[in-house]
Amino acid sequence: MVKILKKLYDKSPLWFALAWIIAYCVLMSVADAVSAWIGVEKCVTLAVGVLLSAVLFLFLMKNKLLCDFGLCAPKSSLKSMLYYIPVLAMLSTNLWYGIAWNGEALKTTLYILSMLCVGFLEEVIFRGLLFGVLRHENEKVAVLVSSVTFGAGHIINLVNGSGAELLPNLLQVIYATVAGFMFVMMYVKSGSLWVPIAAHGIFNALSIFADEAGATIERRILTALLLTLITGVYALYLALTMKGKTKD
Repeated sequence: MVKILKKLYDKSPLWFALAWIIAYCVLMSVADAVSAWIGVEKCVTLAVGVLLSAVLFLFLMKNKLLCDFGLCAPKSSLKSMLYYIPVLAMLSTNLWYGIAWNGEALKTTLYILSMLCVGFLEEVIFRGLLFGVLRHENEKVAVLVSSVTFGAGHIINLVNGSGAELLPNLLQVIYATVAGFMFVMMYVKSGSLWVPIAAHGIFNALSIFADEAGATIERRILTALLLTLITGVYALYLALTMKGKTKD
């Protein structure tokens, strides 16, 4: 498998990135559907997520590409990144309207582990691979493409039975695009994807504890708008303060 991926990567790094995006979206969506059919939410999704994560990580490691695609320690200081406080604020949004516990340990565990895989895969694929390939041609275009494709990927929630109304789902696409912009700017400034990976995975995982009963459509809209504001302002700060510096 690793040798096949290496041949595809050597032939065209861009098509390699696009192939991963397509494979990820299709396989994880099918896995969700199969999990629902089995009656154990995320059971197949977790297996697929772990498999994809392992294959991708092993490919990058065996070809000495880990640091080339962001899987290395941050190069910027905590101070220059504002101690990631805006990211911590973002992580709390799923708990703004209360905390719920469904009492199902298996369901919760499968969901949390699946979301951690999603955080790893989406950051490495959209920020590491896609942005990493495009930035050699034009970094500004790479930032735009990475952010927009990441947001567009959330359109799938409109057709996969997420349960949310149309407007909140559309707003999710918007704030996912802005969040994608934030994550890519974090990557550009720090040279590392580990904090975006952790933040992305934890944010998704905490949604299992959100009080859905208290999250009215009005509150969902408010949350989406505030998320867009928090991530957008932080992304702009990172962009405007980027002087090519690493550690202070």
